[in-house]
Amino acid sequence: MLLVLVEDESGTVTSGSREALTLARGLAADLGLPVHAAAFGERSELAATLSAYGVSTLHLLEGTFTDDYSPECWGAALGELIQHAGATGVVAAASDWGNEVLAHASARTGEAFASNCVTVHAGERWSLTRVRGGGMLLEDAELTGAVKFVSLATGSVEPAELPVPQQIATQSFLPEQVGDLAHSTIVDRTTRGSGVSLSTARVIVSGGRGVGSAEGFESLEELATLLGGAVGCSRVATNSGWRPHSDQVGLTGTKIAADLYIACGISGATQHWVGCMGAKTILAINTDPEAPLVTRADYAVIGDVHQILPAILERARARKQEVQGAA
Repeated sequence: MLLVLVEDESGTVTSGSREALTLARGLAADLGLPVHAAAFGERSELAATLSAYGVSTLHLLEGTFTDDYSPECWGAALGELIQHAGATGVVAAASDWGNEVLAHASARTGEAFASNCVTVHAGERWSLTRVRGGGMLLEDAELTGAVKFVSLATGSVEPAELPVPQQIATQSFLPEQVGDLAHSTIVDRTTRGSGVSLSTARVIVSGGRGVGSAEGFESLEELATLLGGAVGCSRVATNSGWRPHSDQVGLTGTKIAADLYIACGISGATQHWVGCMGAKTILAINTDPEAPLVTRADYAVIGDVHQILPAILERARARKQEVQGAA
């Protein structure tokens, strides 16, 4: 069988995991295998969503080690489940969490792991294309071994549910080899606060150097609220202290897969492009028509963000009033 490592946010399966589930279902159909899923802790509420993506069995890895995240313990536990259940392939979203847990699990089982894939085709050998060099290169490769580990880059597959949900069973699994394992622990947490997260937002309004200050993000926040989205930023904005690191989009931040990404005053160096290239549509607002993100965007407005955003906000406010009036 093929096993999908499922990531959830507040009890909801992430968009990245939905993509991984869709990919795994296609691979399983080619191989004539069932699709199973794995989640940590008590996550039985995920079963309804997983059944719609063709999962026949949900394995819940349980134990005191799930009380707080530890990549070593979680990777070891997943490796034990893989061997116990007889999985021949493991798929996860290429999030920081998915890549980290799969890296530890593959090391525990002694099998190879191909991360950040954009295409995967099953067979005796799995042929795949994956992103390398911080998004600058695409590598074609083949994956062999008794168990094949892959993570799927954000935005590579369109999530698709089945017309009729699959019957799903839930099984608990208690790993035996994680109790005495030396591992890292979380000593502090920084929360992003309320609102839509970057990883799940359908619309993201992001700001960079051109916004000019922390106060300059107030208009971006209003636009994001009107559009039901989230606010992001470039590394320059984070380094300048205008926004927290949790808002950063990029190679060292969050990799997003929004329907619409509005980049305000962001030149778009390679590191930032790696984070936003999974968006379905990109609108860039910048004074420089040759800025990297402008040349790569689906749409671009050339001008000062401080002059353009007020016009966009005025139209967005009017549109919201129209919708509320119609309701």
